[in-house]
Amino acid sequence: MGASTKPNRYAYMAVNELREHDHPVIAYGQRPGTVADVAIETEWNPDWKVDTVTLYLNPTNQEPYHDRIIALRPKRVIFNPGTEHARFMFDLRQNGIVAEAACTLVLLSIGQY
Repeated sequence: MGASTKPNRYAYMAVNELREHDHPVIAYGQRPGTVADVAIETEWNPDWKVDTVTLYLNPTNQEPYHDRIIALRPKRVIFNPGTEHARFMFDLRQNGIVAEAACTLVLLSIGQY
C-alpha cells in the first residue's frame, strides 16, 4: 500500500524486489501506473486474497484503511520505517493478524520475507 511510480520511493523499490523474488504483488496507490510488471490499483477490492500487506503510508493516511485491511484477513502486515501505528498494530493482533515493524526491502535481502 502506497505504491508509486517514482523510482526513488521505497514503495517502488519494494514492488521491484518482490517481483524479482517471484512474489505475486497487488500494488495499491493513489495514482495509476505500472511498476515492474505490476499495474497500480487505485480502487480498493475487498475480495483481494493477500498473504502480506506491506505499508508505505504514514499513520494518518493509513487510518481510512484499518477496517479494510483487517477485513482482507492477511496473515501479516508489515509496518515499514515511518509507518508504525501502535493502535492499528494492536487492533491487527486482536484480530489474529501478525503486525510487524520491519523493512520489506531488508527482509527480502536477508531471505526473511
